[in-house]
Amino acid sequence: MNAVASSLRIALVGNPNCGKTALFNRLTGAHQKVANYAGVTVERKEGRFVAPSGRVLQLLDLPGAYSLDAASPDEAITRDICEGRHPGEPAPDLIVCVADATNLRLHLRFVLELKRLGRPMVLALNMIDAADKRGIRIDTAALESALGMPVVETIAVKQGGAAALVARLDAMPAASTAPVGAPGGAMLFPPEAKGIAPPGAPTEAGENDLHAQVRALLAATVTMPRATSATDDAIDAVVLHPVAGLAILATVMFLIFQAVFSWAAPLQDAVSAAVAASGAWVGGLLASMPLLQSLVTDGIFAGLGTVLEFLPQILVLFLFILVLEESGYLPRAAFLLDKLMFKAGLTGRSFIPLLSSFACAIPGIMATRSIADPRDRLTTILVAPLMTCSARLPVYTLLIAAFIPRHDVLGVFNLQGVVLFTLYFAGIASALAVAWVIKRLRSDKSDHALIMELPSYRMPNPRDVLWGLWERAKIFLRRVGGILLALTVLLWFLSSFPAPPDGATQPPIDYSFAGHIGKWMAVVFAPIGFNWQICVALIPGLAAREVAVSSLATVYALSAADGADAALGTAIAAQWSLATALSLLAWYVFAPQCMSTLAVIRRETNSWRNVWIAAGYLFGLAYLASFVTYQVGRAFA
Repeated sequence: MNAVASSLRIALVGNPNCGKTALFNRLTGAHQKVANYAGVTVERKEGRFVAPSGRVLQLLDLPGAYSLDAASPDEAITRDICEGRHPGEPAPDLIVCVADATNLRLHLRFVLELKRLGRPMVLALNMIDAADKRGIRIDTAALESALGMPVVETIAVKQGGAAALVARLDAMPAASTAPVGAPGGAMLFPPEAKGIAPPGAPTEAGENDLHAQVRALLAATVTMPRATSATDDAIDAVVLHPVAGLAILATVMFLIFQAVFSWAAPLQDAVSAAVAASGAWVGGLLASMPLLQSLVTDGIFAGLGTVLEFLPQILVLFLFILVLEESGYLPRAAFLLDKLMFKAGLTGRSFIPLLSSFACAIPGIMATRSIADPRDRLTTILVAPLMTCSARLPVYTLLIAAFIPRHDVLGVFNLQGVVLFTLYFAGIASALAVAWVIKRLRSDKSDHALIMELPSYRMPNPRDVLWGLWERAKIFLRRVGGILLALTVLLWFLSSFPAPPDGATQPPIDYSFAGHIGKWMAVVFAPIGFNWQICVALIPGLAAREVAVSSLATVYALSAADGADAALGTAIAAQWSLATALSLLAWYVFAPQCMSTLAVIRRETNSWRNVWIAAGYLFGLAYLASFVTYQVGRAFA
């Protein structure tokens, strides 16, 4: 059989939290690529795998959706591709709908909607092991007969858990001969399927009543001891308690930020030592070429090397986010915070996009596509940049390590971790305050209730967590090797040329292009305590916040007198006041210094007005917060 001729293009669809992406990762492994759909920022994941017969199967992981009646951009993409009318995207040869076997009451409704499209389909009953543990028994053969499509059982998180699905897909006919509609022209619900009516036929509950059909399907094919898991109910009694639940959430968040400093410290020290040793070795090899040596040691190693030191801390933060997401806790946190966020003009559905913004505001803003109310979605987009993204972490860590002593608090906590938690909390509080103001300013003040699914608790799969960490590490390293490298080299050039005049008494950088630019900017930023070196670092920081650290490292490396070599933290601790350091921390709580974030706001809202509103209010808050912090700091110094 010719593998290319018999290849099959498969769309993987399903409700959120059904394990669809875990199944996609299980099938495709490393053979996948991530991009965006043309014209929108909805993520597009495509992969391939080779079936036992040697057949190549192309797999497209579509955004999670509850219905083809799209209420968000994510669901619109899924609907359009499944219906074969998305521009530039061919219709799938086959739809694989993934359903949570423990929650078929919700998931089967979407299966019936997809079936009405008349395309070849396979239903994958995922998490069948969890269903077995709960005593849920599914008559797969009867369900297959009633639906008129193949039904297979899968366990996406286990090795070999997708073997039955692969075998069924391998046996499907080639794209050119694949039938449309139910196999063999069968009705969706054969007459013998215990009286279940086909779609479009009158039912007791009325015309096209999908809910009635789902109830009939469940009665005919599923035996369930109880509607919900006893374990889930017992945990939720504590986790969703209005007092205990909030205390648990606050404790979890506090421990995360403690771990960012405590767990990552040994790895960070190791990376720092490796970068320093590599820089010294390479610098020695280039001793006969002073200009190139300066570029490599003062530019690349001093700049990029300093940023690389913070990779362990970023990965620790992502580790916690991925574990909380995999465990099923995040939707519960959203439910728990709904009342608080409602008062601020948001809903609990905004929680997950805002939490995603702790990693990066860009995917956080993109995640707002799941918010159906356009007003709530716009408000969430505008406040998402206030969440303390991982790009701020290098700046925070540098300043905290340089100016905040490593004292114990209450004999348990690290003072540096407490300060970091305070900065994160300041971002959260600011976001809620801004959302409250936006709610008061908008003309339509009607509200919408939060309706969302709470998935079953499950142990995070180590493979998926490690895969997620690897993906985040690759993204970070690509930024270091791409935009950060280019900006670091550019800043080195601006800081090294032109050469100082004869008889110059200051470090050469004082006479460079960067030195002149920084001194012009310092007039504007002097009231908030920024020196010209900080002003220079703010410029490339517009491209990505973490560039500010590499920029400071480059500037101070070139500012060192007589070739002195001091760590960046040591250099700024010796030259800055505590008030200046605290002012810069306050600046980065609010500063809109990420052009990529502003570009995504433009694409998601299709409005330059919203971009200017976001940039304007963030800059104003940053300057005001830094001004107050610096002046108060000077008064108490």
